[in-house]
Amino acid sequence: MKIILPIIFIFILSSSGLKANNSLDLLTLYKQLHSYPELSFKEEKTSKKLASMLIDLGFEVTENFAGYGVVALLENGEGKTVMIRADMDGLPVRELTGSSYASKTKSFNQVGDEVFTMHACGHDIHMTSLIGTAINLMERKDEWRGNLLLILQPAEEVSGGARNMIKEGIFEKFPRPDFNLALHVSADLPAGKVGYVPGWAMANVDSVDITLKGVGGHGAYPHTTKDPIVMASQLINSLQTIVSREIAPIDAAVVTVGSIHGGTKHNVIPSEVRLQLTVRSYTDDVRNQIISAIRRMARGLAEANGLPKDLYPEVTLKDEYTPALFNNLDLTEKLRISFENALGEDKVLKLSPVMGGEDFGMYGRVEPIIPTVLFWLGAVNKSVYDKSLRDNISLPSLHSAFFLPDPEPTISTGIKAMTAAVLDLYKN
Repeated sequence: MKIILPIIFIFILSSSGLKANNSLDLLTLYKQLHSYPELSFKEEKTSKKLASMLIDLGFEVTENFAGYGVVALLENGEGKTVMIRADMDGLPVRELTGSSYASKTKSFNQVGDEVFTMHACGHDIHMTSLIGTAINLMERKDEWRGNLLLILQPAEEVSGGARNMIKEGIFEKFPRPDFNLALHVSADLPAGKVGYVPGWAMANVDSVDITLKGVGGHGAYPHTTKDPIVMASQLINSLQTIVSREIAPIDAAVVTVGSIHGGTKHNVIPSEVRLQLTVRSYTDDVRNQIISAIRRMARGLAEANGLPKDLYPEVTLKDEYTPALFNNLDLTEKLRISFENALGEDKVLKLSPVMGGEDFGMYGRVEPIIPTVLFWLGAVNKSVYDKSLRDNISLPSLHSAFFLPDPEPTISTGIKAMTAAVLDLYKN
């Protein structure tokens, strides 16, 4: 299929690849974005590059919105307003895919440490798909009427980007959407397919810091100390009973201790140990129950070890809360029909909810509620996917140093699915 735009862009979408004239080559764009990821709140070059492309396409573009966010608006007569969002930030992961365009980029994280960076969660695919969809919808302006609002959002990985854009007035300073749409790559689906989840699709996400205090001393005289390493070990085991013994079996929940730090030397008992937890849930009641149990267990451990109140643990709920993502039922059904018409019924799958988190759900919680849907975009090379099934091999997950989408069919499918969905929403 060849589409000639009224300005300088030529975009060819076919099974053989993604091509364009010298002004824009989507596969090249994807590889550039993949090679040079920027961490959360540091997406300066990425946002500037994409904003420039959207300006050239004819969008009215606002840069540096709520940080490095980009908001692009195309007004095309009277009609509905459809919002498409893509996230821009990478992760502090050292890429081990061996790809010719693998990231070798380093950056400084939020605490000042130099780290490798990688698009290990597919945000490079998300951005490229948004640009390709923008091209298609610009070319096909005679087929729809309304407002197209494109958001390139910073800081999804730390759950700050959507919150900041809402606080900055995304729904007050621009036409308020009638529908919010986004896609996310899947590490479990082959490229060429999409998946949808009606209703609750992704979980509440909380980050919890626990500082356990004790009385340090010599490792040869433990009886003179109050050992926070032993207390941390006891607490980690106790925390696992929250889900298994306090949460109803039919309610989804996760408590994971992802980090433990304490001590400096073999024979020194430290006076402090720090834990970092991720907590996942779906309902607010379960979320509150888990957090309350964590506080109770930490305090009870201090009491059991005879610590004075000034050495009780500090339990901090970080300001990184991501609410559970709810896919509007009616809108999900409309998108399912659009996807099946565009891709074929065999390419569209109904999937189950996951315990991953996505701050895109925040846009769907602002009153009055805007129908919101995030759908999954298959990203695994088909031969690799088939081999994994045949040989019972686990595929690299999102956030893995080995996760690498099959770019051409993934981006092509994302553009085709999103374009079809948007056009149908305008027509309906």
